[in-house]
Amino acid sequence: MSYAAYKLIHIFGLFALFVALAGMAAHAAAGHSKEETTSYRTLLALHGLGALIALTGGFGLMARVGVMHGEMFPGWIWGKLLLWLILGGLVALPYRRRGLAKALLVALPLFGLFGAYLANYKPF
Repeated sequence: MSYAAYKLIHIFGLFALFVALAGMAAHAAAGHSKEETTSYRTLLALHGLGALIALTGGFGLMARVGVMHGEMFPGWIWGKLLLWLILGGLVALPYRRRGLAKALLVALPLFGLFGAYLANYKPF
């Protein structure tokens, strides 16, 4: 596949992941529990699939930009993988720590901005 196709796959996965996290965070910030929504399982599935699709697209992009199999990843890729792990783990936060749900709504765009910064500028 082409670089552009992998980029679209990666971005689609990120959109799905961010929509799921934002939906859960907004629902929890409004004071609701996960038992009060019929969409909780749908959001969980969207989050998991989004994370998988983003990872798949990201590794396809790595192949297209010349990161060779068996080489040590550059620092910016390690940063993106760490960000992927953080975003994957944040699915548990909104309903367990409702006080942090609003903060998550503010942090999500910042996480996205940081990921875009790493991908575009490759600072390390």
